Formats: sequence, structure tokens, C-alpha cells
Amino acid sequence: MPALSLDHWNIFCKDLKKTVAFYEKYVGLRDGDRPPFPFPGAWMYAGDKAILHIVSETGRKDHGSGAIDHVAINCADIRGTIDQIKKDKIKFEVRKVPARPLQQVFIHDPDGVMIELNFWHEEDVKELEGFDPMTNRAGAMKEKAVPAE
Repeated sequence: MPALSLDHWNIFCKDLKKTVAFYEKYVGLRDGDRPPFPFPGAWMYAGDKAILHIVSETGRKDHGSGAIDHVAINCADIRGTIDQIKKDKIKFEVRKVPARPLQQVFIHDPDGVMIELNFWHEEDVKELEGFDPMTNRAGAMKEKAVPAE
């Protein structure tokens, strides 16, 4: 039984409207058709595929395993994405993957879920100046040894 692809991920949120707006504005997903479940939620689409299912608070006590660190999504237009994030004063981090034409922007949704936005084959952004992909630290490549006195 080989796996073919990831179908979707599901999150619980405290504020459905705010969470849907976040994924529309910063991730580029579209709120779309959802089956008539008896609880509030949304299905967020990338093209014609619902890749994110959101369930609003339902009084449920258990919220999954809590072991997933982040979710990654392939995106386009890193410059426009960073400009919008900065304009809205959203905390973010930019990284470059070693030996790959891949830049990443990390943000957190309104409930603290870390989202990795992947930008393949795009021109390096200025926010990566001095970034050392081996340490994931900005400015690490510019650090110079200070002579001992």
C-alpha cells in the first residue's frame, strides 16, 4: 500500500473568521465548499483541492497529538508575501535551504500553528543577506572573529 500524497491537514481554531482570513491573506488558500457537518468549520482550497480543514472550537478537550512541528506549503511570489507580512506587522523568519533553490518564510497562524511557505526557484530576497544556511542564523556569515586583547 504505497502512499500517494498528503490529502489535507486539520486544525482546531478558537476564532473561525480570523483563522480563515489568515490562511486566505498570508497563505493564499481559498475558503470553499464544505460538506454540511453539524459543527462550524471551513475547508481551505489550493486550486481545486481542499488541503486544509478547519474546525472551530466545539468544546472538544483533546486536540490531536501536538507532535507536528509545522506544515509546509509550496507558494509563489516571496517578495510580495514578505512585503504583505511586513505591512501587517506579522512576525516571520526567512531561511534558505542549503544546496537547493529554495527559500522559506515561517509564520504562525492565530492559534500558533507554524506554517512554512516554500518558494522554489525565485530570486533571493534581501532579507537573506548574511544568512548562513548551515546555522539558520542571519548575519552568521558576516560575523568576524574579534582579536583577543
